[in-house]
Amino acid sequence: MEDNDFVSIWLEETGNPAIEELAERNMMLASKTAEAIAENKLELSALAIPLDINPEEIKRWLQSRHTFSQKILSEIAELVKN
Repeated sequence: MEDNDFVSIWLEETGNPAIEELAERNMMLASKTAEAIAENKLELSALAIPLDINPEEIKRWLQSRHTFSQKILSEIAELVKN
């Protein structure tokens, strides 16, 4: 990074809004998904199989130890909605 790189300095001082928005969406959707699973409206395998994701990865996501991309979050939102 250059010493006078305005964008890098601004990101270092203020954070990246896109990353913050994605993290917020991950947390919100993980909470909604956990509720659906707890209410037996959804099973972990109902998420893992169509997304082609290991169920352990979904468990880590539900525990806020992993994040998913915007694309995967959109697919999860569709599955949770139904």
